[in-house]
Amino acid sequence: SSIRIYIDDVTRESALQKEIRQKKPFQSPRQEAALALLRTADRVRRFLSRHLESEDLTFQQYNVLRILRGAGPDGLPTLEIAARMIEETPGVTRLLDRLEAKGLAKRVRCPRDRRQVLCTATPAALALLAKLDQPMHDADEEALATLPRADVQRLIELLEAARRGPI
Repeated sequence: SSIRIYIDDVTRESALQKEIRQKKPFQSPRQEAALALLRTADRVRRFLSRHLESEDLTFQQYNVLRILRGAGPDGLPTLEIAARMIEETPGVTRLLDRLEAKGLAKRVRCPRDRRQVLCTATPAALALLAKLDQPMHDADEEALATLPRADVQRLIELLEAARRGPI
């Protein structure tokens, strides 16, 4: 009977297979886990982004503004902003162009090294972030509300372990 349970477990359709309407089984549990992670990340990103649309911000622009706020009045060079982003993007300069056009970011030459450009958040950006802080915190909480606290902590640990891999 244990063999039958094993066969049933292997052949049953997973929740992800149902969600993406995939009839064939995944090639491995790691493949399914990677795809489940991508699917979940996309859903969380879209959920959080809904709270930014009314302010005409993308999630990446919001991320840049939070990084600049954390840097304080000294600002950061563009490459440092790119290194701190949640999602890697080759277009940090374009993101900064858009934020600057909206009056939310400012770029100035570094007084100690004229080759370097420092980026800072404007007072308008700081006010916008203050306005978004509570709604975004609430959205973060709501996005993972189905997980008990212990599972959230375990998820954090598992994701940290995955990021230590070769990628």
